[in-house]
Amino acid sequence: MSNMAVGRPGGRVTRTGPVVANRGIRTALRLVVVILGSIFALYPFLMVVSASFDPSGSLSGAQLIPANPSLANYQKLFNNENAPIFKWLGNSIFVSSVSTVITLTLTTLAAYSFSRFRFYGRQAGLLATLVIQVFPSVIALVAFYLLLQQVGKIIPFFGLNSLGGLILIYCGGALGANAWLMKGYFDTIPREIDESAQVDGATHWVTFTRVILPLISPILAVVGLLAFIGTFNDFLLPRVLLQDRDVKTLAVGLTTFLDNQFSVNWGLFAAGALIGCIPIITLFLFLQTKLVSGLSQGAVKG
Repeated sequence: MSNMAVGRPGGRVTRTGPVVANRGIRTALRLVVVILGSIFALYPFLMVVSASFDPSGSLSGAQLIPANPSLANYQKLFNNENAPIFKWLGNSIFVSSVSTVITLTLTTLAAYSFSRFRFYGRQAGLLATLVIQVFPSVIALVAFYLLLQQVGKIIPFFGLNSLGGLILIYCGGALGANAWLMKGYFDTIPREIDESAQVDGATHWVTFTRVILPLISPILAVVGLLAFIGTFNDFLLPRVLLQDRDVKTLAVGLTTFLDNQFSVNWGLFAAGALIGCIPIITLFLFLQTKLVSGLSQGAVKG
């Protein structure tokens, strides 16, 4: 009875058997793809978790479930005076948090100006902010080094080997794709809201802070999360600009366990990497309700 015919009010007859079978096949294929994709994404993470509980500290012959799991790597990591893991974690959180706040401030003001105001050079400015970000930061690495070297002679807090200097470099590249994404979200907000507020006597600043800003919280969450993750996980700039042990970020500090090619301790490295995941996971869980709407609506207009 797989080809059973069903009558419709219009007099047409359709066969439900093949349709139901095809739908079931498509659902099964989607389920297989989801399962394979989940395994592909979770396997590296599970191997890192396994390595962090493996007291041998080696990846040779590593198994998904270690033979003798223990907390030895975490104990060594917390008691290692040459590797202040919590100091590095604090440095990463400080740099990422301050950079994210400044990035959100600059990006929001720039996107609001590009979306709501009409001025000479608007299109050129939009294009310039995007084109400049196309080039990777490694191209300007030497320039960054020399710039901080000169700035440090006047303001040591923003010089080489300082967290302030690293924040200064991150804030210099705050615009770009984020400004385009946020501008697209601003464009989805009707201009009538601005006009109504201005009719009631509100200035542009009051309209922006009291009316528009509460409406753009989803895109603020998206840009803030992307900025935080980008700076928290960055390795190249901190590796070149920070040298002292106490000012290193977590991404740079963890390489301490990999410096010696004859005694690489992957267990300590994996334990430190898992500890570094905690701030990002916490922030993601806190902002997850706003992420989907912020990404989807921000891509409606350019």
